Amino acid sequence: MTWTNPLRDDRDKRLPVIAGPSSLVIFGVTGDLARKKLLPAVYDLAHRGLLPPGFALVGCARGQQEDFPAIARDAVERYARTPFKESVWRRLAEGIRFVPGDFGEDETFERLVKTVEQLDVERGTGGNHAFYLSIPPSVFGVVTQQLAKFGLATSTQDTWRRVVIEKPFGHDLTSARELNSIVGAVFPEESVFRIDHYLGKETVQNILALRFANQLFEPIWNCHYVDHVQITMAEDIGVGGRAGYYDGIGAARDVIQNHLLQLLAFTAMEEPLSFEPAALRTEKVKVLRATQPVGPFDATTARGQYTGGWQGGEQVPALHDEDGFAPESRTETYAAVTLAVQNRRWAGVPFYLRTGKRLGRRVTEIAVVFHRAPHLPFDSTSTEELGQNALVIRVQPDEGVTMRFGSKVPGTTMEVRDVTMDFGYGHAFTESSPEAYERLVLDVLRGEPSLFPHDEEVEESWRILDPVLDHWAEHGAPEPYPPGSWGPSSADAVLARDGRNWRRP
Repeated sequence: MTWTNPLRDDRDKRLPVIAGPSSLVIFGVTGDLARKKLLPAVYDLAHRGLLPPGFALVGCARGQQEDFPAIARDAVERYARTPFKESVWRRLAEGIRFVPGDFGEDETFERLVKTVEQLDVERGTGGNHAFYLSIPPSVFGVVTQQLAKFGLATSTQDTWRRVVIEKPFGHDLTSARELNSIVGAVFPEESVFRIDHYLGKETVQNILALRFANQLFEPIWNCHYVDHVQITMAEDIGVGGRAGYYDGIGAARDVIQNHLLQLLAFTAMEEPLSFEPAALRTEKVKVLRATQPVGPFDATTARGQYTGGWQGGEQVPALHDEDGFAPESRTETYAAVTLAVQNRRWAGVPFYLRTGKRLGRRVTEIAVVFHRAPHLPFDSTSTEELGQNALVIRVQPDEGVTMRFGSKVPGTTMEVRDVTMDFGYGHAFTESSPEAYERLVLDVLRGEPSLFPHDEEVEESWRILDPVLDHWAEHGAPEPYPPGSWGPSSADAVLARDGRNWRRP
């Protein structure tokens, strides 16, 4: 059920629809994700006037937190995108509650039931509550079953209950299906919101606008013109402090299975009948079902693990020297795979996906690289350095789009050189982009599921990746690579076998 502001003119579609009466219950509210992302996102929404006057925020975690409002305020002051205003904070703080206790104990949920019932009366939340599981996947089942046991998961004709799940959505296809079954036994699929924060980024959503709002690109968005596609998510930091999550997970499960395959789906999907959630989901699932890993995996994939060394003027440790990692750990911090979308539009076009830590710089981008011109009526010396045309969608950190094409160099001779034409969000628009979690939290409260992966998408993503992970598990250890580089040498060989090279962002 979606609530709209009766005072807002529906004819102006530019104005965002605010959330209706509701509360957000965050399990694991004392963790890093809640402190750095969720609590600031809630404040930013309040600051922008997108939360109802009686909105409530409930934190749930182990231990007594009598000073929880002060902890939340500190998180907001440090990490919020919008300026801190005392008046906004006071209004928000009036609806903040904390429920202590272990997630497996009935007493915790008895206290939670009492709290949300009081909020329905005191704040007018109307029985509408979203439960955000900012907790390890190992306790998803415990919390959802407790929510069901105490009647907190049941929607009615006039009220809604929703659950928000953070990745990872399992660690392979089998575990993903088990997780979907556990959650699905408590909440119907339309009430399950799986967070992939990349889908909340403005530039990811702009892929749809770029493709389907412009006649310019559609005629060449196919195998007749596109040579290959590169999707990159590179980080210049290590894994420090995340051993409990990252060890045994690795780069492929952490990033390729969710973020990069979702970017592939947006890039390769057919035009949906509309931008309604069901229509978008249909096209994304269709393209994921058509996607297969390309073998042999020794030649078409690569994995690596960063060593110690100098990066950015400082000495950084190897993964094996990070706290929580064993010397014999085979967890990869770099992963690259080659995929094929086996349909008429993309037949023969390889999709190269890569991600890694301790790489040359922080960047996420989608590069659509086109075939070379079939005939060049120039002397060979005139175009010696001419590359392939490319359309590059920059997701972070400098959101925008770049086009690379050949242009004549000023002068009396015909010399052609690569140039770029650049569009940057920061230069083109005066509005600042909301943070991804800001957009996604609002969509949860509004009941807008367009930017949340469906269970079919999750399972198809694992189906694509599982054969590669199984191969890696049986064949040796990740290849070492130095910090500040662009990954192991085997990654360059993945493209070199096809006569191609990775872009250097």
